[in-house]
Amino acid sequence: MTTPSSFSTSTVPSSSSSSSSSRASPRRRLLLLRRRAAAAAGSRAPGFILLKTLQATSDPLRLKWLSSLVIMFWLLVFVVLLHDILGSNQDQTSHLKDLPGPLSSTSWNFHLPDEHVPYFLHNNRHLAAVCDRDPQCPYKKHLKHLESCWGYEKACRPESRFGYPMCNYVDMGWTNTIESAQEIFWKQADFGYAKERLHELRTLCQPMETGDSWLLCSRYLQYCRASNLYIDLRQVKRNHDRFKENFLQKGDIGGHCKLDVRTLISEGQRKSPLQSWFAELQTYTELSFRPIEDGKCDIIIEKPTYFMKLDAGVNMYHHFCDFINLYITQHVNNSFSTDVNIIMWDTSSYGYGDLFSETWKAFTDYDVIHLKVYDSKTVCFKEAVFSLLPRMRYGLFYNTPLISGCQNTGLFRAFSQHVLYRLNITRDGPQDGKIRVTILARSTEYRKILNQNELVNALKTVSSFEVRIVDYKYKEIGFLEQLRITHNTDIFIGMHGAGLTHLLFLPDWAVVFELYNCEDEHCYLDLARLRGIHYVTWKKKNKVFPQDKGHHPTLGEHPKFTNYSFDVEEFMSIVLLAADHVSQHPKWPFKKKHDEL
Repeated sequence: MTTPSSFSTSTVPSSSSSSSSSRASPRRRLLLLRRRAAAAAGSRAPGFILLKTLQATSDPLRLKWLSSLVIMFWLLVFVVLLHDILGSNQDQTSHLKDLPGPLSSTSWNFHLPDEHVPYFLHNNRHLAAVCDRDPQCPYKKHLKHLESCWGYEKACRPESRFGYPMCNYVDMGWTNTIESAQEIFWKQADFGYAKERLHELRTLCQPMETGDSWLLCSRYLQYCRASNLYIDLRQVKRNHDRFKENFLQKGDIGGHCKLDVRTLISEGQRKSPLQSWFAELQTYTELSFRPIEDGKCDIIIEKPTYFMKLDAGVNMYHHFCDFINLYITQHVNNSFSTDVNIIMWDTSSYGYGDLFSETWKAFTDYDVIHLKVYDSKTVCFKEAVFSLLPRMRYGLFYNTPLISGCQNTGLFRAFSQHVLYRLNITRDGPQDGKIRVTILARSTEYRKILNQNELVNALKTVSSFEVRIVDYKYKEIGFLEQLRITHNTDIFIGMHGAGLTHLLFLPDWAVVFELYNCEDEHCYLDLARLRGIHYVTWKKKNKVFPQDKGHHPTLGEHPKFTNYSFDVEEFMSIVLLAADHVSQHPKWPFKKKHDEL
């Protein structure tokens, strides 16, 4: 039965094994039936001969016997024709046979935020049809909004998209109109990015028969999808290199399909560990055997599998580049199932330190698997995906070049909602209209707020503020609790650093205040623009006081390698402006009450 947990197979090519009659059009089949009937009544047909004999017979007994034969003959013709007609009708409706029957009420759970359901049903019309006829389906209200689309679908109208960027001005270095600026930003960093990856897809290894392998990739092999994939890890050699480029030799990876070698090799311009899968797939081989059918696999992985090359698991900014690209990959696949394997492609013999491992629960029901688990084995994967990567050139979101003046992508808002929903992070409050201010403290050697207590005391003089100081040490505050605190914050304040990546999970009306950007101006400003969160930072350099000039271990003086004090009055001025933004935001829960006052 087709379920929302299965990989979409709408783009998988298959070889037809049906007969010519089953492929014929309804009109063609009707013509064939008429010819058969005419042949049955033709001058040389048995029926015609019986009729002629009957007309020439005068013996009553012989006449009765021949009459019975004629009747039986035409009954037989009728049965044959009826069988053909019913078979013809069955061919015309055969596409319905794969529709799932009504699901039980306990099975109707897409495990998606309610806002996302109509978009999911738009791309899974078979499930919408089942929901429509199942009285137990809890998603019937969404059937009225099936025009809703993420934006990458072929027939998606702009007004039906999951949000659209806003631009305040035109960056003349990119374009000359607000409308074109919005479209550029949408393609750079919104669901338009997924649309362009979908447009790039091409088959590199074509199945010739049903059950063959298949390889489909986007440009530069940044994303690939394979079926009946064969990987031979019996002779691999591991060392300290996490992404060894010659890890697999010719014949170690491949499938039974017709390989377009020239096109495959031409996609190597961006060969790099975290930018492309070219190093891993350049030796993909057209095999002479069918790996699974011919018993060439020590292990057969039935469950859909995502391969990922991961960035630094100890840094939230870098690691969440992994997660956002996995989420985009799910959109490209049209599948958000958690009943999947995730295999970390790592050619070293080391483990992987992951301070944010709870996040995987949003994407899989199982532990992440290290590739080395399969060493000394031949492994076959029925369905495999090579996920989009965290440091792709013009990828998301590390070092992404963005047009200025635009913000608020539906993609990053959807990602935030998706992760929070699946990790069961809920919003509590705000209580009594108070604005919740969270200061992210640092216990690291550098970028500490030297007069933090003074700033906190100033904040506490504002009666409408609810002030909290946190230090997101993973050993003291688990990551899910960190997310809960962040998601229940209205103004999030912190020094430049990976902890500001938490802004992805602030409520829509919130403000992130990068207390000092340490001359790295765009990193968290751009991330806030992607998420659609209002961003502010310190402007007056004469009112921020570094402890010294900084001490980078190799570069010498560096603003990220020292600590800072801040002018209290200027600090409060910025925070009060941020509070005004929160209270005036259309999604602020207490806005109506404040307006009435």
